[in-house]
Amino acid sequence: MAYQALYRKWRPAGFDEVSGQEHVVTALRNQVRYGRVGHAYLFSGTRGTGKTSIAKIFARAVNCENPQDGSPCNECAMCRAINAQRSVNVIEIDAASNNGVDNIRRIREEVVYPPTEGKYKVYIIDEAHMLTPGAFNALLKTLEEPPEYVIFILATTEAHKVPATVVSRCQSYEFRRLPSETMKARLREMADSEGIKAEDEALMFLARRGEGSMRDAISLFDQCAAFAAGETLTYDKAAQVLGVADTSVFRDMLDSVLRQDAGRALQLFDGAVMGGRDISQFNSDFIWYLRNILLLKNPGAEAVIDASADSINEMKARGEDISEERLMYYLGVLSELSQSLRFSSNKRVPAEIALIRLCRPETASSPEALASRLEIIEEKLENGVFTVQAAGNAGSRSRSGTGAGEEDAAGNAAEEAPTMQEAMPEDIQKIIAGWDRIRAGIGGAAGALLQNASVSEGGQGQIMLYIPDSGFGSKFIDGHREELEKYFSECVNRKVNLKLVTRAQYSDSSNRFFDIAKTVRDLNRIIKSEE
Repeated sequence: MAYQALYRKWRPAGFDEVSGQEHVVTALRNQVRYGRVGHAYLFSGTRGTGKTSIAKIFARAVNCENPQDGSPCNECAMCRAINAQRSVNVIEIDAASNNGVDNIRRIREEVVYPPTEGKYKVYIIDEAHMLTPGAFNALLKTLEEPPEYVIFILATTEAHKVPATVVSRCQSYEFRRLPSETMKARLREMADSEGIKAEDEALMFLARRGEGSMRDAISLFDQCAAFAAGETLTYDKAAQVLGVADTSVFRDMLDSVLRQDAGRALQLFDGAVMGGRDISQFNSDFIWYLRNILLLKNPGAEAVIDASADSINEMKARGEDISEERLMYYLGVLSELSQSLRFSSNKRVPAEIALIRLCRPETASSPEALASRLEIIEEKLENGVFTVQAAGNAGSRSRSGTGAGEEDAAGNAAEEAPTMQEAMPEDIQKIIAGWDRIRAGIGGAAGALLQNASVSEGGQGQIMLYIPDSGFGSKFIDGHREELEKYFSECVNRKVNLKLVTRAQYSDSSNRFFDIAKTVRDLNRIIKSEE
């Protein structure tokens, strides 16, 4: 006997075998049990959720000679005839290919004749939303007042396309996506019955890949079981069959993005594409990988991750040093890419642009991108990446987070400035009057941070330097007070004392909501000036 696909072999034979649609099953069983059968039904929901299967069970139940608690016995002559597709009482129509007015007119001509056997004629119209407007109009009168022995069941995946005039004449039942646990339990039942060894992780992976469709999950299981014939079906084997990229690729890709190494990220992407990976699927899998890392930052999220225990531990450890804001920025970019790939004739170009955007968050202006850019800048500051120059003299000093004063320790004694008199008020006024010119002469990171700073007289040879309270920005300037004081002093040839004042110190509390985007733009100039 020819092999029968598992989704056909395991099609539910009675209401008791239906999984995950209890709200529909209970209503239909009670109608059969108490003789309250309607004349028209609309079954709607995503593919593979049991619409056609339940329609066939209901068709047998209303014609069954010995119904069992509202469910067909599957043993009487009528049940056997319907199961063998020999009964003229159950007529299945595919509206995708029989959607014209003439097809519906034939139905109207046929319904005037009562069934030759059994109680009801049942018309199951699959993909009913594909009927033409004319066909729907031709069906309306029959739907509203059919003969007492006729039942119409309209099944559709797009209920919004069915005219309201048709919907109002039907009992409507919405079929829900099946929970992954429900589908996994069904797959386990099949595996045990068919003698197929399978790990729970593999079955859960297939259930989740089914995305709420039992038929899709069973088809995937059938495919993977054939690959692992005679061996245990593991998560890795299932992932291999379905073309899911090895997570090590995404781990390396994420490392490249975090290092802002666009070249390496593009090389990894090229390797995946040349290895036969579909770009859209690769992007979806990368999104899933980042989504898992994001979810695993929350306690108890392991239950919703379809991955092996080792992979979960690896992703959890990987996410410890990555903020949720940065992950959400990455997910946002890749989600936008998913949309653009649908309509792009050349998928590679938008994918490569998206990878560059991941590595260069300064090209975006979303809140998540700003947060990601701030993280990068803070990391560079902490690691002493920036070099600050005090302009206005022939030499320059370098100061990293750990190397300040090392030139002196190496024997390169710093040149001592000649003794100067304290600056007078008129000297401070000169600095204030020429602030734009003086500020332009300050190079490096300090100069970039001072672009939005202002100065005023502080008394006793002191100049007040006001800068936005950017946290690490003010600390950065304060750390180079000596260089700035020396520069101001050389401008007027008198000793100038510098006092740093941040916005939070001289503004009211409303200024705490200072525009973060402006600060980021300033700090990006630091990066560009130092790279």
